[in-house]
Amino acid sequence: MTDNVPLIGSLAELESLVGEEGDLYVRYSEGYEADQDGGSIDTESGLELPGLSVNPLRPEPWWTRPATDWLARQLCQYKQLQDKNPDRFAWVLHGHCIGRGPDCEPLMTQVVPVARLAQSLLAEAEDVYRQRFDAGHAPED
Repeated sequence: MTDNVPLIGSLAELESLVGEEGDLYVRYSEGYEADQDGGSIDTESGLELPGLSVNPLRPEPWWTRPATDWLARQLCQYKQLQDKNPDRFAWVLHGHCIGRGPDCEPLMTQVVPVARLAQSLLAEAEDVYRQRFDAGHAPED
């Protein structure tokens, strides 16, 4: 089903989609087909979660920076999953939030794929993230 959804090629396109659709989420996995029969696995405990782990794409109300910054940050938070496994890709979905995972991430059920994210968009997000954020900086640093 993720083969039949549009491919989003830029942060501007993604921002427009989020503006139109509202509560959308990004997931890095082998796609909807691979995910549709189960939840995510918490690798530390080995437990199956009651939904799919995702990152929200709609900026929170307190976010005063540009929406593009929010999107870039959200896309970069779990991109290492794709870097470690080339069968994974980023795709956008909406669904029902059933709870939160161990990292406080939303867990989604009743998932519907909306779009797939092009590598060009992910590269753009990484550039924006590196330019506009102090990536990897922690309170103790």
